[in-house]
Amino acid sequence: MFEFLPEVGIRLPGRAGTLRLGMDERAAQWAVATVADVHERWVCGAGWAFTAQYDGLTLHAHGDTRNRDGAHEDVSGLAEITLTRAPDTLAAGSGCPVVLHGIDLFGYPAAEVLDALGGAPPATFRLAGDGDGRYLITASLRAEAVRGAAQWIRPCPSAVDVDG
Repeated sequence: MFEFLPEVGIRLPGRAGTLRLGMDERAAQWAVATVADVHERWVCGAGWAFTAQYDGLTLHAHGDTRNRDGAHEDVSGLAEITLTRAPDTLAAGSGCPVVLHGIDLFGYPAAEVLDALGGAPPATFRLAGDGDGRYLITASLRAEAVRGAAQWIRPCPSAVDVDG
């Protein structure tokens, strides 16, 4: 189980510990490497980034961010953690629960999850749904609040029709 801990980070499955916002790249990669293979990536504005696959989920993490457009503050260390469930796995049960406040975010229809969560989200937390908005497929936690209105759910862009 992955458990989002607002203002802290995310508790990793098993006894792998907690991926904490603000931790340095080496410590972040080491923590995730105890449960999955880590692959370095590139994210615009970030000093480092990596991904890992675990039981049908993709974990994205990046840090040491510098922002020129003012959308968020500069952050030293781990700045954002995102978990994404592949949309083609929605018909199957969630292999590994992703929870916030004891609620499985990806295991039930979006309307039920949002109703169970109630209230306003933490300013540092975002959820996104599939193209239809029926299920949640992405959950993100940032070290700094995104300027502007935080939302529980925003639609993910749908696939582009290349056949016309």
